[in-house]
Amino acid sequence: MKSLRYILMVVVLFASLVFAEPSLADRPQYSKNPDYITLIQELNNLKTAEKTQTQLEGYTPEQIDRKINELELQQYAFESGIDWGQCSNQTGKTLAIYGPEPNIEDDEYSEGAALYFLGNGQTTKDRWNCKGVYLPNDAKALTLGIDEQGQESPGGFVIKVPNGTNLVLKTNPDTGVIEFNQAGTKILKTGEVNWFIPNVSQEIVDAQVTNAPTNKA
Repeated sequence: MKSLRYILMVVVLFASLVFAEPSLADRPQYSKNPDYITLIQELNNLKTAEKTQTQLEGYTPEQIDRKINELELQQYAFESGIDWGQCSNQTGKTLAIYGPEPNIEDDEYSEGAALYFLGNGQTTKDRWNCKGVYLPNDAKALTLGIDEQGQESPGGFVIKVPNGTNLVLKTNPDTGVIEFNQAGTKILKTGEVNWFIPNVSQEIVDAQVTNAPTNKA
């Protein structure tokens, strides 16, 4: 009888190992993600400045504290397994966005990105990493600094999408300026990232076939 019980216990244990969800194995290795590494470096620098009361160029003590809170939230998203950003297009036009490179086995470790096109009224698919949004050279955007003061900027650059956030872009009906819902969002220009950043107008973007994976309505 003891032998039978022992055999049953072994069978149950084996079955649990075979059929249980590999939760630990599937957890993302966020510590090796280039975006996570950059985030932690920036967070550590800000915390050091706050602790030593060092003045950083362009930051007040209040802005340093606000930025630390923002980065800690992004860190929490990474460490909770949300290693992707999302983009919502409410501009009335097509958006050029950046996402995972095709045929890359593990995009989590890739610093590159491919260009996709997102139609008006669409939101990128859950768990598909929208890494950035390109603003055409004839567009104008209201960029929000860390102090949340808006500054109108000409296009021809990329807005970086932080992991764990849903970047929503809208067009102001009165001014035609593109506005987005993230304060302190990083602006990337040609030469600052190894992505292909075109130099085209909104008309050219509107002519492209939309191909970004989206959530179904």
